[in-house]
Amino acid sequence: MDLFSYRAEAEPRARLLADRMRPETLEEYIGQEDIVGPGKLLRRAIEGDAVTSILLFGPPGSGKTTLAHIISKRTQGDFVRLNAVDASVKDVREVIEQAESNKTLYGRKTILFLDEVHRFNSARQDALLPAVEKGIIVFIGATTENPYHSVNGALLSRSTLFRLHSLTKEHSLQAMRRALADPVKGLGFMKLNVDEEALEHIASMSNGDIRRALTALELAAITTPSELDGSVRVTLEIAEESIRQPTVQADESTQYDVLSAFHKSVRGSSDAALFWFLYAVEKLGMDPMTFLRRLTVACSEDIGLANPQAMVQAVSAMEAYHRIGWPESKYIVAQAILFAVESPKSNSIAVAIGTIMSTLENLKSAEVPLHLRDGHYSGAKKLGHVGYQYPHDFPGHYVEQQYLPDAIRDRHFYSASDQGTEKKIKHNQDLRNGRA
Repeated sequence: MDLFSYRAEAEPRARLLADRMRPETLEEYIGQEDIVGPGKLLRRAIEGDAVTSILLFGPPGSGKTTLAHIISKRTQGDFVRLNAVDASVKDVREVIEQAESNKTLYGRKTILFLDEVHRFNSARQDALLPAVEKGIIVFIGATTENPYHSVNGALLSRSTLFRLHSLTKEHSLQAMRRALADPVKGLGFMKLNVDEEALEHIASMSNGDIRRALTALELAAITTPSELDGSVRVTLEIAEESIRQPTVQADESTQYDVLSAFHKSVRGSSDAALFWFLYAVEKLGMDPMTFLRRLTVACSEDIGLANPQAMVQAVSAMEAYHRIGWPESKYIVAQAILFAVESPKSNSIAVAIGTIMSTLENLKSAEVPLHLRDGHYSGAKKLGHVGYQYPHDFPGHYVEQQYLPDAIRDRHFYSASDQGTEKKIKHNQDLRNGRA
């Protein structure tokens, strides 16, 4: 034991409150009852020291590392922790070599906990596969990003995925009250009086992050002057100084999810579409152009000819953003978003494209009918490139003739809806097909 280890054990209060209060057992663990509650699969596996390779996916502060820490306390095997930010393939291989030796010589298993596994590129994740497949190591990965985006498919398929959800204000309150009552690891050794509204404020501002809540509580406690009797009172004003506006995490998965929510909201809710756009730009710092591009696509995919002006509004907003910049252009962009949401909707264009793409997969080739081929050269008639009927020479500027290749001459791809201005197109289609 070195000097620093000795001092840390002799003076546990020298460590941060959040570290001192880190749960050591499942009974102390806060939240995630759906995966570690009584009788749940992961709880049974931890209690029986039978954890197999798993992936813990959840937002920061949801308890992934703490859960791994509890597993390390329960296992009879070796527990090794690496952080993907600074671990190399060499580090992983050294762990695997030692694990193989321990298993061969002593029959002892090794659990490798890889924090922030999404930071490992595909090649480094591949280095784990053989050891996981052979049972040389039990792999536990933790990630804040969607594992289907960031984790090697082979490694993902060999692990059981557990999703952790954001903790709540009530969870933060529970953790702080536990810390206030604990005289050994917590703040119970102090004559500390914390106003309820101060606790409520810290819990709200911590945004479900227990570590952040405990850090703020500790800061408030140790920086507040004591009264004459030695007591310390933490008021709402002190709590407000100890914790600021909650930070918002915006990893790649979050950005994809918010963009998806925006597009889906364009189909049905002005309030939500405008909210997700401003939340992404103002809170997450995302580029407004990302949403303007998606809005432009939506104006064709989800509105189309039911209201062609939606596309005009979106492109105009994009141009305004380029010329005016942010935040001045937010009003113009908001107008385009609201115009799109409130427009009549039609996915006829998307359906037509999808049907044609499906047809192309099964179509070996498509010869252009002779009468549609280029006839602007001498000899075209001799090759049979004749018979094209010019629609403008006929009533209604329309004439029935073959336009598609012979193999699919009777296929129908675009069917107009009865929404907005597309209703007139549908009427014309019905006239041509004898349905009107």
